[in-house]
Amino acid sequence: MATGTEPSSQAGASGVHTASRAAIPARHLRTDRWWLAPAGTAAGLLAFIVYSTWRAFSNADYYAAPYVSPFYSPCLAENCHTMRGGPNWEIFGSWWGLSPSLLILIFPLGFRLTCYYYRKAYYRGFWASPPACAVAEPHKKYTGETRFPLILQNIHRYFFYFAILVAGVLTYDTALTFRDENYAWGHMGLGSLIFLVNIALIWAYTISCHSCRHIVGGRLRHFSKHPVRYRMWGWVGRLNERHMLLAWSSLISVAVADFYVFLLASGAFADPRFF
Repeated sequence: MATGTEPSSQAGASGVHTASRAAIPARHLRTDRWWLAPAGTAAGLLAFIVYSTWRAFSNADYYAAPYVSPFYSPCLAENCHTMRGGPNWEIFGSWWGLSPSLLILIFPLGFRLTCYYYRKAYYRGFWASPPACAVAEPHKKYTGETRFPLILQNIHRYFFYFAILVAGVLTYDTALTFRDENYAWGHMGLGSLIFLVNIALIWAYTISCHSCRHIVGGRLRHFSKHPVRYRMWGWVGRLNERHMLLAWSSLISVAVADFYVFLLASGAFADPRFF
């Protein structure tokens, strides 16, 4: 008796119409606007890519004492603006003629690109792999992350260590925002508040990473024998439940912090001071 689910025999079929799939004429049975989520994700990521690319290659308006853009910190080349007490580490000599941000952005970018949540986001948003739950992907076959270049996703745990270092430098930059334009301590501006929110979100996103959760509590056979690590694992786990929210919040906050520095450095307005 025919059930309507016999494999399709279409010649040259691919994706949901291959012989191994159920013979359902429709590509999916969802009736809601399932495409809104991947479309919104793709639009948000694309907007950040365009903005960050412009700022990274502009090589200008990234320092307005005492604020330095998180896209340019730490500054590792000689062609950086001199930042008094700031993260000027001239590891690369005068031969580096491109924007100094290109030397440092590879680390936070690599951390986010290999992040478990961001993988899901851009796999669905840009590659439709799959486009949404219960919506089959239109690809002939699925190889996962077993081939180049996606096999490089496995180095996420190593980018995590670099992300910790970058977050530490940005914490130092945030502390320096409590100076005025003459580098005198004991002052706070609107930029200080923006940097505080940004670094809090960056740390929350970094610590909520799955790799951090594994480092803190992984490979333990008996939690009862490691009460401190178990408690830390629980804290990280609660943050991990909000990993998607923290991923987007920190992405927006770092762009806002950079744009605020750009406005100050370009002379759009002066930094409002609280004290």
